[in-house]
Amino acid sequence: MAAKFGTSGLRGLVGDLTDGTAAAHARAFARHLKASGMALAGAPVFVGRDMRASSPLIASQCAAAIFDEGLEPVDCGVLPTPALALHAMAGGAAALMITGSHIPDDRNGVKFYRPDGEIDKNDEAAITRLAPECRAALVSAPQLMRDQSLEANAAFVERYRGFAPEGLLRGLRIGLYEHSSAASDCLAAILESAEVEVVRLGKSEVFIPVDTEAVSEETRALAAGWVRSEGLDGLVSADGDGDRPLVVDETGQVLRGDALGLIVARYLDADAIVTPVTSNSGIESGCRAEVIRTRVGSPFVIAGMSQALANGRQRVIGFEANGGVLTGNAIQAGSADLVALPTRDSVLPILCAFAAARAAGQSLSAHVAGLGLPVAASDRIENFPTAVSQTLVSELSNDANARAGFFEALGAVATTDLTDGLRVTLESGDIVHLRPSGNAPEMRVYSEAASETLAHEVIARAIARIRQHTAT
Repeated sequence: MAAKFGTSGLRGLVGDLTDGTAAAHARAFARHLKASGMALAGAPVFVGRDMRASSPLIASQCAAAIFDEGLEPVDCGVLPTPALALHAMAGGAAALMITGSHIPDDRNGVKFYRPDGEIDKNDEAAITRLAPECRAALVSAPQLMRDQSLEANAAFVERYRGFAPEGLLRGLRIGLYEHSSAASDCLAAILESAEVEVVRLGKSEVFIPVDTEAVSEETRALAAGWVRSEGLDGLVSADGDGDRPLVVDETGQVLRGDALGLIVARYLDADAIVTPVTSNSGIESGCRAEVIRTRVGSPFVIAGMSQALANGRQRVIGFEANGGVLTGNAIQAGSADLVALPTRDSVLPILCAFAAARAAGQSLSAHVAGLGLPVAASDRIENFPTAVSQTLVSELSNDANARAGFFEALGAVATTDLTDGLRVTLESGDIVHLRPSGNAPEMRVYSEAASETLAHEVIARAIARIRQHTAT
């Protein structure tokens, strides 16, 4: 089975999933649910999907596997991952989301949800252990699965009704880059219910892999052009399954996901923030909340949130550098009562960004500038073999001389952080972070520097150094 668990569910090439691997993992998940007492015979398992060409087939195969294990697959159609999670948790049911998130269309994946939310690393281990014995021939999926796609989407839209105090967002003209995101219709409905004028742009029938953490120059130029040509107060979008936001301010600048997370935490008065080590180093000084740093991946963030709750925190917010925000408690905002949703959501940071700026009487760009965060940037080397990136990071992490030689062209290394990948602070104060992606054959590169130009220069030099080093 070439497909494997990464930082966000099972991922792999389409052919490595449709060969029975995705169905085997769905069957293993069903057995794990029953063995652990999380689902009884006949219990529903909600199945959703994104808009990739391969998603309907994988969803059908997984539904057949679930049915064959004595559980009831329920069709939720195309919808955002947080909408599926919310609907399943409300019904006390497990769920599967067929999605590859932001990765290219030749790849896909499966996200797994227990009745109480995302699976954890122990669940992943159990599913991985059971999957090899679950590759038996599949039965046909039930011909008439219950369809709850309308209910699931409607409940997600209703979640945010009244979030912004009456009239707070009235009159804003916000672009919505639809592309092929499963969240587009929900996002439009939520913004329109807040009296925003929504300008829908760029809808595509072909899947477009929009990465909201390492935003491509093409996407940046497209968004900035629309902001200018349409006279927008900002532009928003989400990745393929709608759990990571893209927010562009009125000047056409893309906002970093960790800045959005900080805005959410401040707007909702969080007393604990859980975020990976890749998020901006200025988070701690930008809020009053306790900040807990983790490895990259929602399972690690959720584990940190659980610990914060166990320690008595009352308003726990988790977020990643990709902008997806998780809530650990029920929180009231405006007249909306937001039940805890411990899975990434793109809508909450979008709403908070515009609401916080409006409440402060500022433009979005001015509000973000007021956060005073260090300048940070991120990029990736695509189609970079995972084994190569892991070997490089391991070598530099374990050998101080190799590390010093590798970074010599960028500057002397002052400190290192091995929480997830290799994060070094240079004597100049610049930060360089190398991390093999857990979702695709990519090397992620992050930086912080005194200016945006320098931050991108640091990344360019680090990428050049990586290519030089691995070519020898």
